[in-house]
Amino acid sequence: MYSHTHSNNMLYPKADKANKTLLLACRICDHKEEATNNCVYRNEIRHSVMEKTQISQDIASDPTLPRTKAAKCPSCGGREAAFFQSMTAANGMTLFYVCASCGERWTHHGGK
Repeated sequence: MYSHTHSNNMLYPKADKANKTLLLACRICDHKEEATNNCVYRNEIRHSVMEKTQISQDIASDPTLPRTKAAKCPSCGGREAAFFQSMTAANGMTLFYVCASCGERWTHHGGK
């Protein structure tokens, strides 16, 4: 990871197409410098939908998510839950529920 020596901002790879070189450029100012290493690494982190529900502890109180009082929480027996859906090739349509009482997460896989 490279940073701009004056502002301590992160430098990002940028191609100089005219000179066919790799530059490191600051996104805040116009600072550019030639890269000393021509390797660019990309670290991509992919989370499953269940992992994303764990990231936000307040997902059950999210006012943008629809709610149901017809789902029974497997943990506390509560009847109110926020829910959202996801579709994957492997599992088809899946409903993800988050209990409004205890925060328990569970799924319902749709079937034919």
